[in-house]
Amino acid sequence: MIDLLTNNALSGVLFAPSGNLIPTIFAAIFGMLIGSFLNVVIHRLPKMMQRESDNYVAQESGQALPHTERYNLTLPRSACPQCNHQIGALENIPVISYLVLGGKCAACKMPISKRYPIIELLTGFLSGFMIWRFGSGLMGLGTLLFVYLLIAMTFIDADTQLLPDDLTLGLLWAGLLINISGTFVPITEAVIGAAAGYFALWAIYWLFKLATGKEGMGYGDFKLLAALGAWLGWKMLPIIILLSSLVGAIVGIALIVFSRHGRDKPIPFGPYLAGAGLLALLYGHQILEAYFGYVL
Repeated sequence: MIDLLTNNALSGVLFAPSGNLIPTIFAAIFGMLIGSFLNVVIHRLPKMMQRESDNYVAQESGQALPHTERYNLTLPRSACPQCNHQIGALENIPVISYLVLGGKCAACKMPISKRYPIIELLTGFLSGFMIWRFGSGLMGLGTLLFVYLLIAMTFIDADTQLLPDDLTLGLLWAGLLINISGTFVPITEAVIGAAAGYFALWAIYWLFKLATGKEGMGYGDFKLLAALGAWLGWKMLPIIILLSSLVGAIVGIALIVFSRHGRDKPIPFGPYLAGAGLLALLYGHQILEAYFGYVL
């Protein structure tokens, strides 16, 4: 009887319909834990890419490898950049540890960036919201992966103007796989969306380059839009491109006017694509219906 009740309880959490409070709470707590891991990904993945590139160049030129120590998402242990104090388990509890420590290192009292708890809270909130909106079945769990990868790419691109292939291509393949059964869109729409998403920005890139002689965006943006097309289908691509371009233009103008951001200094486009993709996932169909209703 106990086993039966336990199995029923687990089934209720894992396969609950939308609007269920218990799996929403579980998802929010789990999301904050994932947010803590995403902080590591955001900080370390660009460094891992740079180290790999440095070693490749050194190897090709016959020089000694500049990076020989292990450096990945798990090693070495997280430590304070100022005093090298290793962060223990009790100092690494999402949000709570930051508040208990007063936002400072336990050893040297160096301030800890507010971005760490912000990402944890953001990931927790979006995790709970996705499960509340889509339920805790395949669709809801899929949206969690979608959100986690977009959060990581948003902050990496904002910091480094890079969109790592490990994330963009992972998101693309995951979108195609989850839509084999038509979870979000039929697989044909997903495949066409992936191809059309890549080609759309590729064409814009080359038209801009031929017209100005400059590169307007990176190839990572092509792959990210292709990934969004794989998840949401080709019909959502115009909405994503329109929303991301509109927000990007507004933010870009604001940066130039109010922050003295140089006109020649590039602005990462990935965060706007990610935000537009999230809006399209949540409200894309309503936007399409409202638009066509207005036009017709």
